[in-house]
Amino acid sequence: MKYCYECGTLLELKELEGEGLIPYCKGCEQYRFPIFSTAVSMIVENPSQNKILLIQQYGTENNVLVAGYVNKGESAENAVIREVREETGLTVQSLRFNKSEYFPKTNTLMLNFSCVVDSENLDGLSEKEIDKAQWFSVDEAAENIMPNSLAKRFLLNFLNTEA
Repeated sequence: MKYCYECGTLLELKELEGEGLIPYCKGCEQYRFPIFSTAVSMIVENPSQNKILLIQQYGTENNVLVAGYVNKGESAENAVIREVREETGLTVQSLRFNKSEYFPKTNTLMLNFSCVVDSENLDGLSEKEIDKAQWFSVDEAAENIMPNSLAKRFLLNFLNTEA
């Protein structure tokens, strides 16, 4: 962030006790901490935990994880439950935090979770958000997820910690 989001003044770095150098607005006389979006991505497992759901969306043929933004006032855990329900029609039975990573392309802090859902039934897929969804075995999921992607890094991290 180069400019103040309130008044547009060019920010300068200024020492803040205990925090180090922080962007500071002379116009507002306020420190401006970084602003970014927060999103969740989910490794969705079937009830037997032997299959992983991958989706395709927005006209691409890349298999990715179910994901979505955290709403203002919402916990990350509630966002997982809501996004899985909205996009797939499935109900989360249990969830666990795995890992986080900043995604510079969209200025988003991504929080990755694994979750077990109530069934493999994909009749409730959102036609607006998902073009295709498919259950894959664990090994197939690792082979079929979008190469060189954050989704793949999250999935491989999950599989390596589960082994």
